[in-house]
Amino acid sequence: MKKHKWIIIIILIVAAGVAIWYWMFRTPEEVILLETEKVQYGTVSNSVTAIGTLQPVDTVAVGSQISGTIKNVYVDFNSPVKKGQLLAQLDKSLMESQVQQYSATLQQAKANVVYQKSNYERQGKLYTVGAISKADFETATYTYSSAKDVVNSITAQLKTAQKNLTFTDIYSPIDGTVLGRNVSEGQTVAASLSTPTLFTIAKDLSRMQVQASVDEADIANVKDGQRVIFTVDAFPADTFAGTVKEVRLKSSVSANVVTYITIIEAPNGDMKLKPGMTANITIYTREVNNTLLIPAAALAFTPDSFLIGKYHINIDKSVKKSGNGRNQSKPQEFTDSGGVKISKGLVWIRKDSATIISRPVITGLDDKTVVQVISGLQEGNEVLTGYKKVLKKDAASAKTTKSPFMPTRPGGNRNRPGQAPR
Repeated sequence: MKKHKWIIIIILIVAAGVAIWYWMFRTPEEVILLETEKVQYGTVSNSVTAIGTLQPVDTVAVGSQISGTIKNVYVDFNSPVKKGQLLAQLDKSLMESQVQQYSATLQQAKANVVYQKSNYERQGKLYTVGAISKADFETATYTYSSAKDVVNSITAQLKTAQKNLTFTDIYSPIDGTVLGRNVSEGQTVAASLSTPTLFTIAKDLSRMQVQASVDEADIANVKDGQRVIFTVDAFPADTFAGTVKEVRLKSSVSANVVTYITIIEAPNGDMKLKPGMTANITIYTREVNNTLLIPAAALAFTPDSFLIGKYHINIDKSVKKSGNGRNQSKPQEFTDSGGVKISKGLVWIRKDSATIISRPVITGLDDKTVVQVISGLQEGNEVLTGYKKVLKKDAASAKTTKSPFMPTRPGGNRNRPGQAPR
């Protein structure tokens, strides 16, 4: 009886030891999870960022050609105006006095012409009969001619005074909106050296333009007609569209940074955009829509020795081997098409649960996140971007759970050609 008792005790001790080893000292079994993404249609682009300032397409500075005192101002900031509308008036009294003075002087000059003409005709008759000398006749002729010239001179001065009188009325040269008013009633305007600006009028605020400063490293890719999007701080949730209109050749230097002014046209039908706003600009220098895309990480991935030991590896016969016997997966540029570098590369796709195969591809536009696939893959292929080791007990949750903090792949519309946006 004692013998059976000891056997039972020994069995229990061994079982307890096995249980302790299993739960505390056994190495947990690990499995490999391949990280893949499906090839799908979408948009890939290259872009340039810049900062700019919004301003009206056409702005006119309205000034005064004469000096004087502002008597009346008829518009204010933001006032809509029409072409020919009276904006302000200068005091007319001085100009009216000059007109009256020149008018009176002109009348005197005309009366003198009448007298000198009569004298000239009389002297002419006397000279004909020999009653006066030739010198007296020439004096009469000269006096009559000078009198006519005086009339012409005073007539010109009168026209100038009358024109200056019209300048006391300041009219709008265009239809638009008053952006700036620099004068008030009673203020003196001095136009002796330069024309003072009284009002600034924007022609059409429904059409704006952005004056962007583009870095010299990016300006070579910026061309007229390229698509632009931008945001302003006043409406952070809104994105506004525009088009590159002009790249100006004159450069500017600030803090040893060379930039070029790029003019971007932007519609402003809802009148949200206002002059002077700062715009954060993205210029799309190249875009390809509705094309096959793969993540850029797929081109950098190559199976290592650990993965080769776990999976069956099929290498495409057209893939060249490197010196160490491994396939080359680094993209190789070989031509240039339409300004976009065309490259040869290699990706790995999952054939089934135990096999991965290599696939040579030709790629195009690359935005460092996704890459355009010109040939070599089809929609739905699963390309490998990496792998990770997880405990076997956690494998199921790792396959189905995706971190909400992982960024989604950018690049615009991912719909197939002809499909409605999802």
